Amino acid sequence: MKENKKRPPSSGAHRRRQGNRQNQMHSSHQQSQPFQRNGAHQTSFPAKKPSPPQQNQPDFDHQDARRGFSPQDQAVPQSPSGSSVPQRRPEPACPVFRKCGGCQLQNMDYARQLQFKQRRVEGLLKQFHSVEPIIGMETPYHYRNKVSAAFALARNQQIISGVYQDSTHRIVPVDHCLIEDPKADEIICSIRRLMKSFKLLPYDEVTQKGFLRHVLIKRGFATNQIMVVLVTSTPVFPAKKRFTEALLKLHPEITTILMNLNDRYTSMVLGEQEKVLYGPGKIQDILCGCQFQISAKSFYQINPAQTEALYLKAMEYAGLTGSETVIDAYCGIGTIGLVAAKRGAKKVVGVELNRDAVKDAIENAKLNKLSNAWFCAGDAGEFMLEMSLEKEPADVVFMDPPRAGSDRTFLSSLIALSPQKVVYISCNPETQQRDLRYLTSKGPYRVTRIQPVDMFPHTNHVETVALLQKQYH
Repeated sequence: MKENKKRPPSSGAHRRRQGNRQNQMHSSHQQSQPFQRNGAHQTSFPAKKPSPPQQNQPDFDHQDARRGFSPQDQAVPQSPSGSSVPQRRPEPACPVFRKCGGCQLQNMDYARQLQFKQRRVEGLLKQFHSVEPIIGMETPYHYRNKVSAAFALARNQQIISGVYQDSTHRIVPVDHCLIEDPKADEIICSIRRLMKSFKLLPYDEVTQKGFLRHVLIKRGFATNQIMVVLVTSTPVFPAKKRFTEALLKLHPEITTILMNLNDRYTSMVLGEQEKVLYGPGKIQDILCGCQFQISAKSFYQINPAQTEALYLKAMEYAGLTGSETVIDAYCGIGTIGLVAAKRGAKKVVGVELNRDAVKDAIENAKLNKLSNAWFCAGDAGEFMLEMSLEKEPADVVFMDPPRAGSDRTFLSSLIALSPQKVVYISCNPETQQRDLRYLTSKGPYRVTRIQPVDMFPHTNHVETVALLQKQYH
């Protein structure tokens, strides 16, 4: 369930999951407001050469709505008997619904979306156990706390900002999106106007000239802290002090501003180097009673309300009593592990390959004054195998793998460790089905509960948490 947003590669491959601009439905942030195009024309960029292979980044997760099933495959729900369910399709509220491609299910009302996702999960996972009713959102709009926009020149030489049309380099101009944080959209529009005032040009990937490539905005919904990341093609930022002051004058609510240098020919949004232009360089948010420090590259769930529902369900499944040793595999910045440490685990050990994420997790443990949580950089499968060889017990393992699921090496290590409970959080029920089949056929486990959660309304993605319990014969 891990989310840095990428630009689509010129090969037309879909952008990678998490993210960062997945699940997009573009329109006014209030349906009564007009949708505004920020340029007279769309623009496209024919690629000069194939984009390099995409690589994982810590802040990218299963958020890309353009992976998985196509809307054509999923638009018509099926009844239990397999026949199509008649439905009235509402007119999509977003005028760029068919161009953007981010919100595949926007042509269904929300109740129908939930019904569709429930049936999808049941079709994949009910072979293991009955599936509990999906947890939906009360207000399924403006839930994204992370927003990314690409910038370009339109044919009329006006600066536009928006998202890439599915599998293309064509930017769909967008000022307001129904699933994004309205404040983030507002800041992006302000930056676009300031670029004209400061004579800053957007980057052109064909000529490899220009200054601004992307803008990434993160907001802590509980703290209202806002991070703005300006992704540039060059370290030379003309009048950066005056530009920063002008942006802060328009938006004094901004907590920190960073400049991220990405001078490579790549499909990744963020580069390796960054410089703080204003503020602490990080923001904080609160989730399940824990504080979390969020950097530009760190992964943090994009829908806080539904993340709380998901994590609280995971804690319920774990049934922590105060005596358990817990392993948080694929721990990221420590969100699940720290919630478990705060809610009754005796000891929590988080394991994560990405060293920057581990540093964030350690800082987050200090921030929450939790002395029963430890984090280390390494492969979680190898870590669990070492524990089993040294006969170190674990009572509960939380696993939250990326969209591709776990591999057999990890799953066999989990079976060797043999914890009493496994709480498996997944952003892809297809790969979760595969992994559950392996754990129940090769190991001493039985699935005893399954809960779907609608983390990404209006997209075809669904999150699920499953409880596996050790069986004795």
